[in-house]
Amino acid sequence: MTFTSRPSASLASATRLRRGLVLPLLLLVAWEASSRTGLVDPRFLPPLEAILSTALTEIRSGDLVRHLAASLARDLLGFAIGASAGIAFGVLLGLSPLAARLFGPTFHALKQIAVLAWIPIISIWFGFAESAKVVFIALAAFVPVVVNTQEGVASASPQLVEVGRALRFSHRQMLLRVFLPSALPSIATGLQLALIYSWLATVGAEYFMAVGPGIGGLIIAGRERFQMDLVMLGVVILGLVGFLLNATAASLAARALRWRTA
Repeated sequence: MTFTSRPSASLASATRLRRGLVLPLLLLVAWEASSRTGLVDPRFLPPLEAILSTALTEIRSGDLVRHLAASLARDLLGFAIGASAGIAFGVLLGLSPLAARLFGPTFHALKQIAVLAWIPIISIWFGFAESAKVVFIALAAFVPVVVNTQEGVASASPQLVEVGRALRFSHRQMLLRVFLPSALPSIATGLQLALIYSWLATVGAEYFMAVGPGIGGLIIAGRERFQMDLVMLGVVILGLVGFLLNATAASLAARALRWRTA
Protein backbone atom coordinates (compact mmCIF):
# COMPACT_ATOMS: atom_id res chain seq x y z
CA MET A 1 0.00 0.00 0.00
CA THR A 2 2.92 2.30 0.73
CA PHE A 3 4.44 1.61 -2.71
CA THR A 4 1.27 2.66 -4.56
CA SER A 5 0.61 5.82 -2.54
CA ARG A 6 4.01 7.40 -3.14
CA PRO A 7 3.82 7.42 -6.98
CA SER A 8 0.25 8.74 -6.85
CA ALA A 9 1.34 11.52 -4.46
CA SER A 10 4.28 12.37 -6.74
CA LEU A 11 1.97 12.43 -9.76
CA ALA A 12 -0.48 14.72 -7.98
CA SER A 13 2.39 17.05 -6.97
CA ALA A 14 3.70 17.15 -10.55
CA THR A 15 0.20 17.91 -11.83
CA ARG A 16 -0.21 20.78 -9.37
CA LEU A 17 3.20 22.12 -10.43
CA ARG A 18 2.28 22.05 -14.12
CA ARG A 19 -1.02 23.78 -13.45
CA GLY A 20 0.71 26.39 -11.30
CA LEU A 21 3.16 27.18 -14.11
CA VAL A 22 0.45 27.89 -16.68
CA LEU A 23 -0.38 31.43 -15.58
CA PRO A 24 3.26 32.58 -15.05
CA LEU A 25 4.20 31.27 -18.51
CA LEU A 26 1.22 33.02 -20.10
CA LEU A 27 2.21 36.26 -18.37
CA LEU A 28 5.79 35.92 -19.63
CA VAL A 29 4.54 35.33 -23.18
CA ALA A 30 2.24 38.36 -22.95
CA TRP A 31 5.09 40.41 -21.48
CA GLU A 32 7.48 39.52 -24.31
CA ALA A 33 4.88 39.98 -27.04
CA SER A 34 3.81 43.38 -25.69
CA SER A 35 7.39 44.61 -25.55
CA ARG A 36 8.47 43.18 -28.92
CA THR A 37 5.43 44.39 -30.87
CA GLY A 38 5.53 47.89 -29.41
CA LEU A 39 2.15 47.48 -27.72
CA VAL A 40 3.92 48.73 -24.60
CA ASP A 41 6.88 51.11 -24.72
CA PRO A 42 10.02 48.96 -24.15
CA ARG A 43 11.43 51.76 -22.02
CA PHE A 44 8.71 51.00 -19.45
CA LEU A 45 8.44 47.23 -20.03
CA PRO A 46 11.77 45.97 -21.38
CA PRO A 47 11.88 42.62 -23.20
CA LEU A 48 12.94 39.52 -21.29
CA GLU A 49 16.20 39.40 -23.25
CA ALA A 50 17.21 42.81 -21.86
CA ILE A 51 16.43 41.70 -18.30
CA LEU A 52 18.41 38.50 -18.77
CA SER A 53 21.34 40.49 -20.17
CA THR A 54 21.20 42.84 -17.17
CA ALA A 55 21.08 39.86 -14.81
CA LEU A 56 24.20 38.34 -16.39
CA THR A 57 26.01 41.67 -16.19
CA GLU A 58 25.09 42.10 -12.52
CA ILE A 59 26.13 38.53 -11.72
CA ARG A 60 29.50 38.90 -13.45
CA SER A 61 30.20 42.12 -11.58
CA GLY A 62 29.21 40.50 -8.28
CA ASP A 63 26.69 43.23 -7.47
CA LEU A 64 23.62 41.00 -7.71
CA VAL A 65 25.09 38.36 -5.39
CA ARG A 66 26.15 41.07 -2.93
CA HIS A 67 22.69 42.68 -2.88
CA LEU A 68 20.89 39.34 -2.60
CA ALA A 69 23.18 38.10 0.19
CA ALA A 70 22.65 41.33 2.14
CA SER A 71 18.86 41.07 1.84
CA LEU A 72 18.77 37.41 2.85
CA ALA A 73 21.12 37.99 5.79
CA ARG A 74 19.03 40.78 7.32
CA ASP A 75 15.83 38.91 6.51
CA LEU A 76 16.90 35.72 8.29
CA LEU A 77 18.36 37.64 11.24
CA GLY A 78 15.17 39.66 11.73
CA PHE A 79 13.07 36.53 11.29
CA ALA A 80 15.10 34.61 13.89
CA ILE A 81 14.81 37.42 16.44
CA GLY A 82 11.11 38.06 15.84
CA ALA A 83 10.16 34.36 15.75
CA SER A 84 12.08 33.54 18.94
CA ALA A 85 10.53 36.43 20.83
CA GLY A 86 7.12 35.59 19.33
CA ILE A 87 7.19 31.97 20.48
CA ALA A 88 8.21 32.99 24.01
CA PHE A 89 5.54 35.69 24.27
CA GLY A 90 2.88 33.48 22.67
CA VAL A 91 3.60 30.66 25.13
CA LEU A 92 3.31 33.15 27.99
CA LEU A 93 -0.06 34.42 26.76
CA GLY A 94 -1.31 30.90 26.12
CA LEU A 95 -0.31 29.47 29.50
CA SER A 96 -0.93 32.38 31.83
CA PRO A 97 -4.47 33.82 32.09
CA LEU A 98 -3.01 36.71 34.08
CA ALA A 99 -0.53 37.56 31.31
CA ALA A 100 -3.30 37.26 28.73
CA ARG A 101 -5.43 39.76 30.69
CA LEU A 102 -2.54 42.16 31.27
CA PHE A 103 -0.78 42.11 27.90
CA GLY A 104 -3.29 40.54 25.52
CA PRO A 105 -5.55 43.55 24.91
CA THR A 106 -2.60 45.86 24.24
CA PHE A 107 -0.96 43.38 21.90
CA HIS A 108 -4.15 42.72 19.94
CA ALA A 109 -4.72 46.47 19.61
CA LEU A 110 -1.17 47.16 18.41
CA LYS A 111 -1.21 44.31 15.88
CA GLN A 112 -3.98 46.12 14.01
CA ILE A 113 -1.49 48.84 13.06
CA ALA A 114 -0.01 48.30 9.60
CA VAL A 115 3.63 47.30 9.94
CA LEU A 116 4.76 50.04 7.54
CA ALA A 117 3.33 52.61 9.95
CA TRP A 118 6.11 51.71 12.40
CA ILE A 119 8.86 52.82 10.02
CA PRO A 120 8.90 56.51 11.13
CA ILE A 121 9.06 55.53 14.81
CA ILE A 122 11.75 52.90 14.23
CA SER A 123 13.71 55.37 12.09
CA ILE A 124 13.65 57.94 14.90
CA TRP A 125 14.63 55.43 17.57
CA PHE A 126 17.21 53.42 15.60
CA GLY A 127 18.12 55.68 12.68
CA PHE A 128 18.47 54.28 9.17
CA ALA A 129 21.31 51.87 9.89
CA GLU A 130 21.24 48.09 9.71
CA SER A 131 19.82 47.75 13.22
CA ALA A 132 16.68 49.67 12.25
CA LYS A 133 16.02 47.34 9.33
CA VAL A 134 16.50 44.25 11.47
CA VAL A 135 14.13 45.62 14.14
CA PHE A 136 11.49 46.34 11.52
CA ILE A 137 11.80 42.83 10.04
CA ALA A 138 11.69 41.27 13.51
CA LEU A 139 8.50 43.19 14.28
CA ALA A 140 6.88 41.88 11.10
CA ALA A 141 7.78 38.29 12.05
CA PHE A 142 6.82 38.72 15.71
CA VAL A 143 3.07 39.25 15.32
CA PRO A 144 1.98 36.12 13.38
CA VAL A 145 4.15 33.88 15.55
CA VAL A 146 2.61 35.26 18.76
CA VAL A 147 -0.95 34.86 17.47
CA ASN A 148 -0.50 31.28 16.28
CA THR A 149 1.59 30.18 19.26
CA GLN A 150 -0.94 31.52 21.73
CA GLU A 151 -3.80 29.80 19.92
CA GLY A 152 -1.90 26.52 19.69
CA VAL A 153 -0.89 26.46 23.36
CA ALA A 154 -4.33 27.54 24.59
CA SER A 155 -6.07 24.84 22.52
CA ALA A 156 -4.03 21.94 23.95
CA SER A 157 -6.15 18.85 24.55
CA PRO A 158 -7.67 18.89 28.07
CA GLN A 159 -7.26 15.10 28.20
CA LEU A 160 -3.50 15.41 27.61
CA VAL A 161 -3.27 18.11 30.24
CA GLU A 162 -5.06 15.88 32.73
CA VAL A 163 -2.71 13.00 31.93
CA GLY A 164 0.28 15.25 32.52
CA ARG A 165 -1.09 16.37 35.85
CA ALA A 166 -1.89 12.80 36.83
CA LEU A 167 1.73 11.85 36.09
CA ARG A 168 2.81 14.84 38.20
CA PHE A 169 4.76 16.52 35.43
CA SER A 170 6.69 19.61 36.43
CA HIS A 171 5.94 22.93 34.74
CA ARG A 172 8.87 22.35 32.39
CA GLN A 173 7.70 18.85 31.53
CA MET A 174 4.15 20.07 30.90
CA LEU A 175 5.50 22.69 28.53
CA LEU A 176 7.86 20.38 26.63
CA ARG A 177 5.75 17.22 26.57
CA VAL A 178 2.18 18.49 26.45
CA PHE A 179 1.69 22.11 25.40
CA LEU A 180 4.43 22.56 22.79
CA PRO A 181 3.78 19.26 20.94
CA SER A 182 0.06 20.10 20.83
CA ALA A 183 0.83 23.60 19.56
CA LEU A 184 3.40 22.56 16.91
CA PRO A 185 1.03 22.69 13.90
CA SER A 186 -0.14 26.16 14.87
CA ILE A 187 3.42 27.31 15.59
CA ALA A 188 4.56 25.95 12.22
CA THR A 189 1.82 27.96 10.51
CA GLY A 190 2.91 31.08 12.37
CA LEU A 191 6.55 30.55 11.41
CA GLN A 192 5.61 30.09 7.76
CA LEU A 193 3.59 33.32 7.80
CA ALA A 194 6.41 35.08 9.65
CA LEU A 195 8.92 34.03 7.00
CA ILE A 196 6.71 35.53 4.29
CA TYR A 197 6.05 38.73 6.26
CA SER A 198 9.71 39.14 7.13
CA TRP A 199 10.70 38.97 3.46
CA LEU A 200 8.08 41.59 2.58
CA ALA A 201 9.35 43.69 5.47
CA THR A 202 12.90 43.30 4.17
CA VAL A 203 11.84 44.84 0.88
CA GLY A 204 10.00 47.64 2.68
CA ALA A 205 12.91 48.36 5.00
CA GLU A 206 15.38 48.53 2.12
CA TYR A 207 13.06 50.74 0.10
CA PHE A 208 12.17 53.24 2.82
CA MET A 209 15.47 53.08 4.75
CA ALA A 210 17.77 52.82 1.75
CA VAL A 211 21.21 52.69 3.34
CA GLY A 212 23.53 49.86 2.36
CA PRO A 213 23.22 47.00 -0.14
CA GLY A 214 20.05 45.00 -0.77
CA ILE A 215 17.58 44.11 -3.50
CA GLY A 216 15.46 47.09 -2.47
CA GLY A 217 18.46 49.34 -2.98
CA LEU A 218 19.04 47.74 -6.39
CA ILE A 219 15.49 48.61 -7.42
CA ILE A 220 15.90 52.18 -6.17
CA ALA A 221 19.13 52.55 -8.16
CA GLY A 222 17.35 51.35 -11.30
CA ARG A 223 14.46 53.74 -10.71
CA GLU A 224 16.73 56.74 -10.20
CA ARG A 225 18.62 55.95 -13.42
CA PHE A 226 15.36 55.09 -15.23
CA GLN A 227 16.87 51.68 -15.96
CA MET A 228 13.69 49.62 -16.05
CA ASP A 229 15.49 46.39 -16.88
CA LEU A 230 17.26 46.67 -13.51
CA VAL A 231 14.01 47.50 -11.74
CA MET A 232 12.20 44.54 -13.31
CA LEU A 233 15.16 42.27 -12.50
CA GLY A 234 14.83 43.26 -8.84
CA VAL A 235 11.08 42.63 -8.89
CA VAL A 236 11.55 39.18 -10.45
CA ILE A 237 14.20 38.26 -7.87
CA LEU A 238 11.94 39.39 -5.03
CA GLY A 239 9.14 37.19 -6.32
CA LEU A 240 11.38 34.15 -6.86
CA VAL A 241 13.02 34.41 -3.45
CA GLY A 242 9.64 34.87 -1.75
CA PHE A 243 8.29 31.80 -3.54
CA LEU A 244 11.33 29.70 -2.61
CA LEU A 245 11.19 30.81 1.04
CA ASN A 246 7.51 29.92 1.23
CA ALA A 247 8.04 26.54 -0.44
CA THR A 248 10.98 25.77 1.84
CA ALA A 249 9.02 26.70 4.96
CA ALA A 250 6.07 24.56 3.87
CA SER A 251 8.34 21.59 3.18
CA LEU A 252 10.13 21.90 6.53
CA ALA A 253 6.81 22.20 8.35
CA ALA A 254 5.49 19.07 6.63
CA ARG A 255 8.62 17.13 7.58
CA ALA A 256 8.55 18.36 11.18
CA LEU A 257 4.89 17.36 11.59
CA ARG A 258 5.15 14.03 9.78
CA TRP A 259 5.04 12.20 13.13
CA ARG A 260 1.45 13.37 13.65
CA THR A 261 0.24 11.32 10.67
CA ALA A 262 2.57 8.36 11.16
